[in-house]
Amino acid sequence: MKMQRRQDRHQVGPVLRFIRKIVHFFRRYSRWSNKGFVAVLLLAVFLSMGLVLLFESFNGMPLAIHKSNTFSQEETKKNQEAKKQDEETSARIMAHGDLLYHDIIYMSAKKEDGSYDFHENFEYVTPWLKQADLAIGDFEGTINKDHYLAGYPLFNAPAQVMDAIKDAGYHVLDLAHNHILDSQIEGVISTADAIEKAGITPIGVYTHEARDKAPLVIKEVNGIKVALLAYSYGFNGIEQNLSQEDYNRYLSDLNEEKMKAEIERAEKEADITIIMPQMGVEYRIEPTEEQKALYHKMIDWGADIIFGGHPHVVEPSETVEKDGDKKLIIYSMGNFISNQRIETMTGVENAKWTERGVLMDVTLKKKAGKTSIETAQAHPTWVNRTPKGTFSPEGYPLYHYQTYILEDFIEGGKHRDLLDAATKERIDIAYKEMNEHVGLKW
Repeated sequence: MKMQRRQDRHQVGPVLRFIRKIVHFFRRYSRWSNKGFVAVLLLAVFLSMGLVLLFESFNGMPLAIHKSNTFSQEETKKNQEAKKQDEETSARIMAHGDLLYHDIIYMSAKKEDGSYDFHENFEYVTPWLKQADLAIGDFEGTINKDHYLAGYPLFNAPAQVMDAIKDAGYHVLDLAHNHILDSQIEGVISTADAIEKAGITPIGVYTHEARDKAPLVIKEVNGIKVALLAYSYGFNGIEQNLSQEDYNRYLSDLNEEKMKAEIERAEKEADITIIMPQMGVEYRIEPTEEQKALYHKMIDWGADIIFGGHPHVVEPSETVEKDGDKKLIIYSMGNFISNQRIETMTGVENAKWTERGVLMDVTLKKKAGKTSIETAQAHPTWVNRTPKGTFSPEGYPLYHYQTYILEDFIEGGKHRDLLDAATKERIDIAYKEMNEHVGLKW
């Protein structure tokens, strides 16, 4: 047995014999010639390279190339970010006041087959809105197919109105106004839904998440993040029929604590913050002291632009300097489409102002991470109403309603020749008085 174990120890495998020979070889290094030493060194280098290549093949990508690519990608990313910071970008924003669909407007839009077509309202507006990177309107009323149509004192328009609004080029519609509950809480939901189905974003109501949980509406326009917030002073008393839970969940009011928190949050998350508040006195062409105080607070909280509404007439603009930057306030943008005018507002002192409005036109600039208002204009608008020569089933005369951007209709404007003498005079006066009244000199 002892003899067998000794034999087993001597019967080693080929691998072990090879290792023993290598160990014996290196033990005799003192006897190597110079040539031998160099040969061994070269062999060691080749073996090392082989092991590296073997490792790389197992990892599926050459190590050296991987390191090079990683470095290159990081450098490219840094260069792109730096270039992006240095690049100057701009965005053009347009906004206006009330789209107010009185009953005679939707009656006039009704076709023989019972459907509605409102496209002619925007015939002369669309070329302007299409130039905007972000076009904003104020939809004053509701769209609720399960509620009766109404155009005063409650407002509920036919659903087809959204076809024309979509085609005109709008991106955002403000729903924070005193008529948003005119067809109950269901109307809030259905109006927002109709707007969203048209590919437009509603602001000023919260139909997905509650107000205190909803994300801010932020539109990224040409690399500029624009936050949009909207608020209403009240809801014509209809809110008294709501539970406090529903009121807090769906509606956006002028609660200063909530507004301050939302505007401060917008300033952190966006480059520019636009506020669309609804307050003031109807048909008053000057803002109240309450409007002035609150809108200035909004600027202090972080707002950059305030597009005011509610009075149904235009109120002046104001520029405010904060931290070396100019901020813009227009206290009311007036009506953009409605049946309010000299002929219908008898007994109202400022009746002629109800048929006038402004299309605000603001250019933003962003460079080196800083965003500012580059230009601001207020284009006077006017609603033209001409008889169709037909009548509704109820016996009311029907009309063509079209909003004019007055620069196209004053002397030298491209549509001047479409007007009769009386309309020319009316438009010329409106254009002059509006520019003086708004007083926007940016």
